[in-house]
Amino acid sequence: MVGRMPTFIGILSRKSVEQFKPDPYLATIVNCMLWVFYGLPFVHPDTILVATINGVGLAIELIYTIIFFIYAEKKGRMKAAAWIAIEVVFMAIVVALTMTMFHSTTKRSNVVGVLCVIFGLIMYISPLTIMGKVITTQSIKYMPFYLSLATFANGVVWTIYALMPVDPYIIIPNGLGAISGAVQLILYAYYSRFTPKHHDDGGDDDEMKPNSADLQMVAAPSV
Repeated sequence: MVGRMPTFIGILSRKSVEQFKPDPYLATIVNCMLWVFYGLPFVHPDTILVATINGVGLAIELIYTIIFFIYAEKKGRMKAAAWIAIEVVFMAIVVALTMTMFHSTTKRSNVVGVLCVIFGLIMYISPLTIMGKVITTQSIKYMPFYLSLATFANGVVWTIYALMPVDPYIIIPNGLGAISGAVQLILYAYYSRFTPKHHDDGGDDDEMKPNSADLQMVAAPSV
């Protein structure tokens, strides 16, 4: 999440969101909310670290979203506001149903865990788009190295954490996340040979740069 900061520093300096789309951040918000709920003692005991880290992640994503609201056009603000409202309602329904229909932490953690896996997989699968673009263009300019490294490291660390004791709901999305990050790093290493560090033809570098929405698709969820 911190790896996304350069995008928002650019927005602040330009005072415009330009081509930026908030979709990945809005998706991360609901993902973090689910993991925070999953990590609470009355849902899944002894996983308070999951709730704490994703609580921080949620705060960061909300800050990003606020920045978007400040500099986006009216249409963009309305779209983001609508999605946030939907996510809040969705979470309220999940919390209400989980707490009223299931009366043991085992059942609660199973239900919320499945939802976390589904949303986690969606977020980890999303980089397939950018990886395809790297292969097609044979250019790593479409895949920031540090975000790929963060995806890999995040997946590995949380997979190891989930082994003590075994928690399949954390292992499944983060294990795939580690694989996704590893593939991104392999692609980066391979196609870096074909991507010149400097353009000598005097062309417009903007033609080689991905838009901000593409960059965000490489980002990984907190857990």
